[in-house]
Amino acid sequence: MAPRRFHEQFDQIQRALPGVPLAMGPDDSAEFIYEKGVVLARDGEEAQVVEDTVRTHFTEAEGLTADHVRRAGPRANRSGITRIQVGDPGHGDRTADHAVAGALRALRTAEGRTGRRLVSRNHVVSIAVNACPGDEPVPAPRTQQPNPAPAEGDHDPDTAVGVLVIDTGLMHDYRSYPPLAHTDGDLQIQETDQDGVLQQYVGHGTFIAGLVAAVAPNTDVTVRGTLNDCGAILEDEFGEKLFDAVEQGGWPDILSLSAGTSNGRLDGLLGLDAFLRALREQRTLLVAAAGNNASATPFWPAAYATLPEYADAVLSVGALRADGAFGACFSNHGPWVRVYAPGERLTGALTGFDTPVPYVYQHSTYDACRYGFGYACTCRSPRHTGVLSDGSGKPDQVMFEGFAAWSGTSFATPLVAGLVAAHMTANKETDPRAAARQLLEGNTEFAEVRGAHVPALRPAGWRPAPVGPS
Repeated sequence: MAPRRFHEQFDQIQRALPGVPLAMGPDDSAEFIYEKGVVLARDGEEAQVVEDTVRTHFTEAEGLTADHVRRAGPRANRSGITRIQVGDPGHGDRTADHAVAGALRALRTAEGRTGRRLVSRNHVVSIAVNACPGDEPVPAPRTQQPNPAPAEGDHDPDTAVGVLVIDTGLMHDYRSYPPLAHTDGDLQIQETDQDGVLQQYVGHGTFIAGLVAAVAPNTDVTVRGTLNDCGAILEDEFGEKLFDAVEQGGWPDILSLSAGTSNGRLDGLLGLDAFLRALREQRTLLVAAAGNNASATPFWPAAYATLPEYADAVLSVGALRADGAFGACFSNHGPWVRVYAPGERLTGALTGFDTPVPYVYQHSTYDACRYGFGYACTCRSPRHTGVLSDGSGKPDQVMFEGFAAWSGTSFATPLVAGLVAAHMTANKETDPRAAARQLLEGNTEFAEVRGAHVPALRPAGWRPAPVGPS
């Protein structure tokens, strides 16, 4: 991710989590965002080992103090994780947190002996892993057809596939869009600001629910507003919220998640360890977005798809560009991404259709499309040159009247979730993990992503678009 864009993302997430001091990591780079002054450890004996080891190390190490080392939360909870404060969260700036880095170093020897990780940063899990495309979503006329177009098929309450979407919640009038007739869940807590302007990422959950329903009409979609705060949540809290979501409505057939984080490691997120182990024992299939940082670094929880113990339970999804021929310039990639689907300039319901809602765009400047690709991607240079810009340099205000065009791995993910659900209905398959295997094994479609030929799933109702300015 470009450093300038990462700082903009950091500011956006810090506003979403105003009471949580954040830093960028690892150490002096900008790969992810995490909570300052706090580390995570497994409940019980391991948490005590971490606390004692850090305290001893800080007492002996130059430039570190043990004054702040103590428990910073309950000693036991469903996520199996304890927060341990190791430093003053108010000390320093947004760059490296030396107390957290020191705590991680303090446990290296113990981790080497045990052969597994004992301590972790408390990462921010977010749908906003890259704020680009900065000029999306783009309003689409009500006369424009959704892309993908809704598939034909009936809804049968006795055989409908249950899909749980973990996202930002639903717009208050979402049922005014007919394909969402069999969608339910949490409403967005606050749709607009004091000026009546649609807030950032509001409508994200509604848009995703509409994509699932378009591809798989025989679904019962539930949207939880777990990521209501601008799509961001701390790792330890996210583990708890995931348990809340499945306990509230039961384990679904498919769980669609368009959020995550990198962590600079190959062994997942400590804060989600208990939930992923619980998932493994269920029949639920987790379909997870691969992230929008144009990076080959594993992005979690999507990257669990290539860990042997979770390979059957997790399906990781990257995004294809608008013509479906290559990977979208923002999409994460690499052998840990199992399948790709269209993710650029999809069209669906962002809001309900009862009342037009304004949205303000804050533009950013780029010297070129972020990653040097020869085609025009969804980031325009030096700013959006399409319908939203007037050349004044001021933020643009547009009106949403239901439909929008939007890009990201966020939206490739529900297309794949919907295709798995549709396969279950068409083949009377009741096991979502078996359906995913069958779908991938029977798939003959491929795309090229960074020179590699990769499996690609393209819904029948999806229409390719020319690559270039919209």
